[in-house]
Amino acid sequence: MIKKLLCIVLLLCTYKAISNWGFFAHKKINKMAVFTLPESMNDFFLRHIDLLEQQSVNADKRRYTMKNEAPRHYIDIDVYDADSPFVVVPKRWNEAVEKYSEDTLMEYGILPWHVQSQYIFLVNAFKDNDAKRVIDLCSDIGHYIADAHVPLHTTKNYNGQFTNQHGIHGFWESRLPELFAVNYDYVLPPIDYVDNVLFYVWEIIEDSYHAKDSVLDFEAQLNRNFSSDLKYSFEEKGGGSKKVYSKEYSTTYHHLLNGMVERRLRSSIYAIGSVWYSAWVDSGQPNMTHWEVNQK
Repeated sequence: MIKKLLCIVLLLCTYKAISNWGFFAHKKINKMAVFTLPESMNDFFLRHIDLLEQQSVNADKRRYTMKNEAPRHYIDIDVYDADSPFVVVPKRWNEAVEKYSEDTLMEYGILPWHVQSQYIFLVNAFKDNDAKRVIDLCSDIGHYIADAHVPLHTTKNYNGQFTNQHGIHGFWESRLPELFAVNYDYVLPPIDYVDNVLFYVWEIIEDSYHAKDSVLDFEAQLNRNFSSDLKYSFEEKGGGSKKVYSKEYSTTYHHLLNGMVERRLRSSIYAIGSVWYSAWVDSGQPNMTHWEVNQK
């Protein structure tokens, strides 16, 4: 038992301190993705919406017990080339391994390739009429696709550690949604079939990467104008008092971002629904009317 605890502590020390949209946002994203699905899928997913919501954070929980889980949540694409990384890095796994080695890819993140592998498993789960595995995989895929929408999941400066902005990761993806997501617009256009999930996720990551400078620059600008006593406050959370970014500071930053968090969250919901739907289509559109998940 002691040996197992020591291994977990070691893993915690080596993993990135990333919060991955926060539990609140991940649950919200997976839940809202259900409402994007067509009627032919919607009944099954609505009946299991609570499970999809609950399991949306399982991938985060595994980061502390599974050695290779953490790299599935991000890709530090600027490690390979700061100016044109999406030209330099091969999109396909085998080509990327040949160019950089698998060890290097694992060190800097494998998010797009992991989504593709999970998508293949999901298609097969649909084909096998395996309701529980469909829900498990949809929950995880929803998590990873949501992570791909976070700008700080695409850069080596993932928590502002190189720019004296420690904590910005959780600030952007956890604090802001918790404060403002209640007012976001969740009405989305009809989802689309995705004919190449790997390239689709790469496009999402590229969009996120191009937003990272704004995430960092606006907070640096704001930080120069706020004294520490105004930047932070204390709130009662989990039975105790916790230091958080103040509502005034958060509101000003959220305004500077001009809707970015809402756009990335909405895009997450849309993309997840599209990928779930595409896996169902690629599996032959099985009838899920009588599917049920045995949770024992």
